[in-house]
Amino acid sequence: MLRSLSVLASLIGLLWSCGLASVAVAADVPDDGNACEEFGEYSYICGPISAEDLVLIPGTNWIVASGFGGTVSLYLVDAEQKTWGSFYPADEPRARQDMSIYGACPGSPDPNNFAGHGLNIRPGSDGHSTLYVVGHGEREAIEVFDVDATGDVPVLTWTGCVMTPDGMQANSVASLDDGSLLVTIPLYTGINISEAFVQKQTGAVYAWSPGDAGFTKIEGTEMPYANGIEVSADGHEFYIASSGLLQVLAFSNSNPARLLRSSKTLSFIPDNLHMSNDGRLITGGLEIADPVCGDVPMSLEFDLEKFASCPRPFTILAVDPQSMQDSVIASSPAHKHFSNITMALEVGTELWIGTFAGDRIAYRSLEKSND
Repeated sequence: MLRSLSVLASLIGLLWSCGLASVAVAADVPDDGNACEEFGEYSYICGPISAEDLVLIPGTNWIVASGFGGTVSLYLVDAEQKTWGSFYPADEPRARQDMSIYGACPGSPDPNNFAGHGLNIRPGSDGHSTLYVVGHGEREAIEVFDVDATGDVPVLTWTGCVMTPDGMQANSVASLDDGSLLVTIPLYTGINISEAFVQKQTGAVYAWSPGDAGFTKIEGTEMPYANGIEVSADGHEFYIASSGLLQVLAFSNSNPARLLRSSKTLSFIPDNLHMSNDGRLITGGLEIADPVCGDVPMSLEFDLEKFASCPRPFTILAVDPQSMQDSVIASSPAHKHFSNITMALEVGTELWIGTFAGDRIAYRSLEKSND
């Protein structure tokens, strides 16, 4: 979450906004001794603020969670012990810029003015992985970190960045084998988030490869609020969750790109996108229709702050990227201490769920998902 916001109208995980700080600060904080207890099939790790996205460090039980609010930019969660701590900034943030790839980057970010948003992690060799973080705060950039998981606890070292075009705010990032990046820009500068709900083309997907001067827009990807992004295993396709269209879209990885397939219109506002262990796309979000909070106005009347302040039921969906057939893998009625969910991640036999405005991370058994 941005530390220096002034307008609640840009983006915040699910619907990232320029004024996210005000939403996150308003998130529910436990007000009694039982607030962190189980709710239905869900258990919680309480403490992490606005853990908007989650990724699993390859070959480990460690989860990295982005910190969209508070003073921690990245959290490190032990999925087995159900404990957490600060991953960035740690006591002594480490930085070692890779000038051969990220020579155009102006240097490491200010750790005291940095908010983590969308995450992507790519396995490397010898226990190392590369973590890509959509960063806000001092600057708008994709921040790159080396994750060393060879010891008892992973070690994080910043290695570079790629600045977003014209300082626009990115939402999500995906990586390819050659180090190329794809990012979603959900809202062009000057566009209000409510315009996505009247089907205006508010943003697009941008691409960068090592050696490029900067990100380039991929023609043919303009859409209402491009949110989560993933790539196919062979890199030939990429997939977008459009919060404005309420669909998951499949594109050719080319410029211009071709729209290949699309899901049905969903009953919830899809947010982040992650690949499941069986090759399906997992997305999730808050239900549009709700008798308590009222239906989300799919119009210029949409109010992000009002939307985020009323706890809504949520749905987690798995979408086959080839057939675009879907199945519900988890859902929950409204819970006053856990709403504003943005994503779900498979970790072993569990499903972990993040939020753009809250003080906890949820988890539940995957085996219960198909009950």
